[in-house]
Amino acid sequence: MVGVATDVRRVRAHNEDRAMARGTVFVVADGMGGHAAGEVASGLTVDALGDLAQRPVLAVRDIVAQVREANRRILASAARHPDQTGMGTTVAGLAVVHVGDSEHWAVFNIGDSRVYRCIDGSLTRVTVDHSEVQELVDEGFITPDEARHHPGRNIVTRSLGRDPMGPVDTWVFPPNPGERFLLCTDGLSNELSDEEMQEVITGIEDAQSAGDELLRRALEAGGRDNATAIVVGLQGQESDSGVDADTTPETP
Repeated sequence: MVGVATDVRRVRAHNEDRAMARGTVFVVADGMGGHAAGEVASGLTVDALGDLAQRPVLAVRDIVAQVREANRRILASAARHPDQTGMGTTVAGLAVVHVGDSEHWAVFNIGDSRVYRCIDGSLTRVTVDHSEVQELVDEGFITPDEARHHPGRNIVTRSLGRDPMGPVDTWVFPPNPGERFLLCTDGLSNELSDEEMQEVITGIEDAQSAGDELLRRALEAGGRDNATAIVVGLQGQESDSGVDADTTPETP
């Protein structure tokens, strides 16, 4: 069960967010750049990662390689079209990969788009933002709630569209029956607290209705940026691989 919702919101003239749910590959991207170039970068990214859905078996290294391919496509497009110079995008995603003989979840990100995991009614963030405000939070200068409204909250420290691109953070863990995931751009997470998102994810069973309600609340809270949400409610099977959940970023 999957729901995908995206909206331009109140302030922006056009939507630079892109979302993709194809097979067992789910991706959100938040484009950056003038003259609509941001939507080009985010579109190239979801198109590149969408190619992964055609493969019968995925490994984490395949995802990382395809993120790098997306970066290559962005740089190549900008080289051909000078008006796209400097365009970039964040990306965050979820995919089913094989570890040994069993299926696991893989989460990946670059930038400040996020992936959350909900188990037994508790929503926790899997990804770590690559942003200046996250560094301030990590150093104890501001709280996570203050970060949502900080004037520098849109400054990312990693993104696609750069050369070198920087590492892709990945997490791999076995599935848990009944779990749900939320993938979102910062247009959602900057407007709603984790508690508000948890209320929607746990309170609305239908994935599409949950995604629509998240965007409705983000608009009501201010709607200052493009907002995108993917709610994934696939039923996983318990892992028998003996591989423990790994929450340490991998940087190939």
